[in-house]
Order: sequence, then structure tokens, then C-alpha cells
Amino acid sequence: MAETALTTPGESPARAAGWQGIAADWSSDQRAFKNVSWGKAMMWIFLLSDTFIFSCFLLSYMTARMSTTVPWPNPSEVFALSIGGKHIPLILIAIMTFILISSSGTMAMAVNFGYRRDRVKTAILMLVTAAFGATFVGMQAFEWTKLIMEGVRPWENPWGAAQFGSSFFMITGFHGTHVTIGVIFLIAIARKVWRGDFDVERRGFFTSRKGYYEIVEIMGLYWHFVDLVWVFIFAFFYLW
Repeated sequence: MAETALTTPGESPARAAGWQGIAADWSSDQRAFKNVSWGKAMMWIFLLSDTFIFSCFLLSYMTARMSTTVPWPNPSEVFALSIGGKHIPLILIAIMTFILISSSGTMAMAVNFGYRRDRVKTAILMLVTAAFGATFVGMQAFEWTKLIMEGVRPWENPWGAAQFGSSFFMITGFHGTHVTIGVIFLIAIARKVWRGDFDVERRGFFTSRKGYYEIVEIMGLYWHFVDLVWVFIFAFFYLW
């Protein structure tokens, strides 16, 4: 006969142990996400899934690099530029990283002014963030063009292991696509903020109710994630 847990009046039932207990706590909690908007919750879920994808890419890159028997190209030589007759390693990558990290600061200020209902400063800072992002993508396009002209392909490269080309184009291309999408949405939302769509409750995309500036914060979550991912790409791909 199956055993049942007996409790006396006023005594709480015994809690399940381990993961079953955690699942039971979360499934029975009626307030865990009550004050979180659907937009913000869905963005966090999307960022979590994107984290898994980027993690798989970086793990695959590390596996390919450590398992190949062919010498791996030296990033300090591959990503160097000649300026004024001097060979400067990683100068372009350093500038790109500085620009993208700086864009996180302007995005954070845009979120701050958004919740203060200062639509002019919010829109300007979002456009500045978009300009930083567009500059980053432009410099990445220059980097791609330079390497392609030097003979780098997804299946080969003139400096050693063939996996270098496929890893480089896959990882930086996927991240660059994220930055490009972010720039497009930053411009679109900045335009709506500038016009006052969130103050007059103008109907359209991302305008659900008056004073709804949370979309700026949701955009900020995405942008900070893109910047954070680049830090890992920079560390694993360019400095290793």
C-alpha cells in the first residue's frame, strides 16, 4: 500500500528534497513574476537561450584550437595594422572594444533618463549608442575585408590551421549580426521616444500604454548582453 504523508492541523506538509523541492516552490509561488512585465521576462529568456548558443560557439572554438595539430595563427600578428610604418598588434580590436564598452555607458544613461521621462536626452543617448554600434560594425567589416584580401577563408588561411577561418567568421559574424539588429532597434525606439509616442500613447509597435518607457530598459538589457559577449570573444579569440 502506498504511503501518504500525514500532518496534524496547523502543521505544514513536508517539502520534497532536491530539484523536486525547488520545482514545487517555484510552481506554487504566485508572486515570483507578478511584478515583472512580459516584455522584460521574455527578453531575459531570449538572452538565456542566446547565452547557450554563444557558449557552444566558444567551446567549439576552444576544442578546435586545442585539438588541431597544425600551428594556430598568432592573433597579435594576424590582427595587426601598419600605421606610420609601424606594426601595431591588435590596435583595431582595442578600438572596437573601447567603442562597444563605451556604448554600454550611453545606453545605461538612456535608461536612466527614460525613467525620468526626459524623452529628448533619452532619444539622443540611444542614437549615440546606435552610432557607437554602427561604428563597431563598420570596423568589423573592415577587419573582415582585410583578412579576406589576405587569403583567409572559412576552409583555409595562409598562417596555419584551417579551422581559424571558420571559427573567426562564425563567431564574429554571429555577434556582428546581433549588434546590427540592436542598432536597427535602437534607432526605431529612439525615433518613437523623440516623437513622444510613449507620452501621448500613440498606437503602433512597442507603444502599449502612456508613460511606457520600460521598452528602453528592455533594449538596454539586450545591448548590455551584446557588449558582455564581446568581452568573452575578445578574451578567448584575440588574447589567447
